[in-house]
Amino acid sequence: MNNITIIPDLHADLERLKHCLGQAEGHKLAFLGDFIDAGRAVKSPDDLSVLKAVKELISDKRAIAVMGNHELNSILFHRNNRSGQPLRSHSSKNCDQHNSFLNQIGRCTSLAMQWTEWFLSLPLWIDENGLRLVHACWDDSAISIISERRPDGRLHLEDLEEIATKETAFAKAVETLISGLELKLPDNTHFYDGKGVPRDQVRVAWWLANGGTWRDVALSVPNIQELPDTPVDGLDGIPIYPADQPPVFVGHYKMTGPPRIDTAQVACLDYPDQYCVYHWSGETTLTSNNLRSSPLNGNVQDWR
Repeated sequence: MNNITIIPDLHADLERLKHCLGQAEGHKLAFLGDFIDAGRAVKSPDDLSVLKAVKELISDKRAIAVMGNHELNSILFHRNNRSGQPLRSHSSKNCDQHNSFLNQIGRCTSLAMQWTEWFLSLPLWIDENGLRLVHACWDDSAISIISERRPDGRLHLEDLEEIATKETAFAKAVETLISGLELKLPDNTHFYDGKGVPRDQVRVAWWLANGGTWRDVALSVPNIQELPDTPVDGLDGIPIYPADQPPVFVGHYKMTGPPRIDTAQVACLDYPDQYCVYHWSGETTLTSNNLRSSPLNGNVQDWR
């Protein structure tokens, strides 16, 4: 499974998909999930076209893919628990996040059920031939817990109500892989996320979790100055990814600045302000030479 072009979060952006496919150079493709639910920066959301294109690529065995947290959220949103209540609340916040999908595919329609059924065919992780893919966080202990019940990493309908509670070891393991790790900020400290919601827990770059300040390891924070510039409490509970393990690719984190390779073994490719892919050719150490990116308004010649 060498010579793979890895493509991060698409979020209903057909233009992003087309630009990234244009860089595939005949390679097999690997997607990191989050195909749906456009952000405000996507000018013409098209959840359905993105899904159809990705599904066709997977069906034709030209691509592989893992599930993202937006796919799992959608599965839960369109299904009820035994009491008849949605497994994911239909709150205004959740509806807003799921808005582009709802506008095009509908709420609990037959089409929504068909697509969310397909989402269940996507594994939570892929570990093959020296390459690892997961949407948010590679955690061996979480993978071990899930593997005891679902060795292929694919969730079943009967898992969903348990996952929605986020209380059991199995549910927490799924949450770790698909949404990453968060730490609570010091008392009386918060930041505002991209939608202006105050938050007192922050995503952390688990691949850099060997020390530093909150500003060093925090992710998905629009204004990093809102965080304290003090040492982080709680990093000792986050396992460091070993340097002798296969390389891992993740999306999820809405990285800023020029796309980069932070460590030799882990790369996050989710840069909403850039087109970004990685050409993997079997190397055990990741290199910036294989990272390709382009401004959103660029053309083929602008990829570097």
